[in-house]
Amino acid sequence: MTAFAKLAVIATACLARAALAAPETAVTPLMEKPLADYPGKEALMVTVVYPPGGADPVHAHHAHGFIYVLEGSIVMGVNGGKTVTLGPGQTFYEGPNDIHTVGRNASNTHPAKFLVLLLKDEKAPVLVPVK
Repeated sequence: MTAFAKLAVIATACLARAALAAPETAVTPLMEKPLADYPGKEALMVTVVYPPGGADPVHAHHAHGFIYVLEGSIVMGVNGGKTVTLGPGQTFYEGPNDIHTVGRNASNTHPAKFLVLLLKDEKAPVLVPVK
């Protein structure tokens, strides 16, 4: 095998490995505010961008979660139940006892962006992985 052919095989393997690697979900904090009328509680607002093909691991928030889709489409589901596909302007709710079993971009070619408002205990973790 020539040096060029070996280099082509190595480059192809590296590109294939990179294509299989999961791109990172981007979370941008927008606001965190203690709720004076509800001692010990706070509101947290973030935007989330799923890259094409992006998904979350199974997790819980132990919070009231209100989701509003800004761009693209996402698939959401809790507690292993029926999933829903949401587009811009559509909403989703998950409660403090729900396990978020499905959270992913519905597209493998376009990103999806959504706004999340969490009403949670102050200083509690935003996301708790579930096995």
